[in-house]
Amino acid sequence: MNGFRKTLFATIVTIAVPLMQANAATSTFDGAWNVRIASASQACGNGATVAIGINNGQIASGSAAVTASGRVADAGSIKVTLSTGIKRAVGFGRLSGTSGSGTWRGAMCTGTWTAERM
Repeated sequence: MNGFRKTLFATIVTIAVPLMQANAATSTFDGAWNVRIASASQACGNGATVAIGINNGQIASGSAAVTASGRVADAGSIKVTLSTGIKRAVGFGRLSGTSGSGTWRGAMCTGTWTAERM
């Protein structure tokens, strides 16, 4: 019985350690971020600032008014979808350290975004 427990423990450790290391690799950009959105057209508005959170590479909204979803890759490339009501925009770009930037497009508008870690 004692040998069985040791084997079971060793098996669990063998499986768990790579999983913990994988989670650590995807958490480089975890935390709260402020994203400033600018439009290429005055007709689309002056822009806005949205708070998002990143947890294990998954993006979630920090605001009740805007829903955010998407993913940040280990190297920092990001794809995010923001929606409010029936409006929706998709953004692409890159995070690096404590900042990031990219472009976005919606149904009739396009623009750029910049981000800073809070």
